[in-house]
Amino acid sequence: MSDEEVIEKLKAAGMDSCPGGGAEIFAEPTRSRICDHKCDGDRWLELAGKVHAAGLKTNATMLYGHIETIEDRIDHLVRLREQQDRSGGFQCFIPLAFYPNGTALSSLPGPDAIDNLKTIAVSRLMLDNFDHIKAYWVMLGKATAQTALHFGANDLDGTITDGGELTHAYAAEGDVKMTKAEIITMIQNAGFEAVERDTVYNRVEAVVA
Repeated sequence: MSDEEVIEKLKAAGMDSCPGGGAEIFAEPTRSRICDHKCDGDRWLELAGKVHAAGLKTNATMLYGHIETIEDRIDHLVRLREQQDRSGGFQCFIPLAFYPNGTALSSLPGPDAIDNLKTIAVSRLMLDNFDHIKAYWVMLGKATAQTALHFGANDLDGTITDGGELTHAYAAEGDVKMTKAEIITMIQNAGFEAVERDTVYNRVEAVVA
């Protein structure tokens, strides 16, 4: 089947949005060195565009803090911005801080809090056509994610009551659980209004702790 046929069959089966994982870093040869089992950056962007053309929204990610260069990061952001200009279906950008434990790159330190906050800020400045920048606290840590709300992030994800093995493996802190009340308090203590949303960023309700 063609890409378009697969997308239409998925839509007919009930799919109404897509995640944005697998972007990692688009630039070669870095991409081949960290994820040679995945499609290349051009193919990732092509498929995102086809999903957008079918009327579906997606997110976009960038895995940073491993062997990539600053130039690789900028290339990644520019290519996302250009794709958004073409197809307009990205609703959120999610910078993913590399967590080296348990990987083939476990000797690397991973990004620190300053790098994380700079990455959020530069992403907000460069991705002027993305409505949302996410601070993913599971990989950033709760304190850094909360601070990131003052560095350009406007989406704080998410509520986790049972982290599971994968979440624990990537957690930046020992405690990887977050209740709804806790995440509301975190947002309000940072000086912002907490708003519950659905997957495609429709406002559900304003919430209070």
